[in-house]
Amino acid sequence: MQLLGHATAGTQTADAVLMVRPASFGWNPQTQASNRFQRDVPALAGAANERACAEFDALALQLRAAGIAVSVAADISTPVCPDAIFPNNWVSLHADGTVVLYPMLARNRRLERRLELIAALASGSGRRICRLLDLTQHELHGRFLEGTGSIVFDHARHIAYACLSPRTHPDPLAELCNELGYEPCTFMATDTAGVPIYHTNVMLAVGSRCCVVAASAIDARDRERVLSSLAAAGCHVETIDATQMAGFAGNVLELRAAELGSVLALSATAHASFGPAAIERLASTVNRIVVAPVPTIETLGGGSVRCMLAEVFLPY
Repeated sequence: MQLLGHATAGTQTADAVLMVRPASFGWNPQTQASNRFQRDVPALAGAANERACAEFDALALQLRAAGIAVSVAADISTPVCPDAIFPNNWVSLHADGTVVLYPMLARNRRLERRLELIAALASGSGRRICRLLDLTQHELHGRFLEGTGSIVFDHARHIAYACLSPRTHPDPLAELCNELGYEPCTFMATDTAGVPIYHTNVMLAVGSRCCVVAASAIDARDRERVLSSLAAAGCHVETIDATQMAGFAGNVLELRAAELGSVLALSATAHASFGPAAIERLASTVNRIVVAPVPTIETLGGGSVRCMLAEVFLPY
């Protein structure tokens, strides 16, 4: 199989991403219990997919302009999948040629997994898929692990950070890490109401020269261990508070453009949440920042720019 873009083993950032353009985007009642970031706003319901598509297209356009290879697939799922715009939760594409399929909590989200989409994505270029690691059998036992929502990878140091929650179980994580040769770093984290944070990637991001972390959300018994691990990477650690996390400041992703260097992708909400001083610090660690407004997707879907991007690390 073949794929667009380029990546090498041990590389922290990808220069290619997979995005899925939604056909039925909207508030998903099956995910509301565990995702406190999503909000049901009936006034948005009628035009939700149209607005989400406009936000999606603008982000894809900006990423391409920044030198990132963007492969866009259409959502053709039946029945409808309101969260198909977040493909990073069901698949990850690794530098050793592994494609991983993940166990997902919401039944209607399991319909998003489409191997034919990966095959179509691969056709026409020189990428190789060497094996399929299917973790979906964990769904039978109520154990879930939702891709790079549940896991934030430090590819350079082979560490898999994971905030345990109803969507992130240690057993499939252990199997994944054993198969990929990564060391799991698990911890507990909650919002200000004491509710477990549903996905690790809304509170933590690891780039090549900078990490973003909602340190105060991490359980006091785990905090020093996690922060020490992040600091050991030798990167700048940008700490965000609960308000910034709620504004998706943790849901950012560093990518790599062949000619333009490193690119940090984030939403307009996240950009505003950071504030000018933090943005200046982040800008010093990358070559370019891409800011995209995705308010409909954030409000109804409870995820932001990082959630929309499945990184492509597959080798040639």
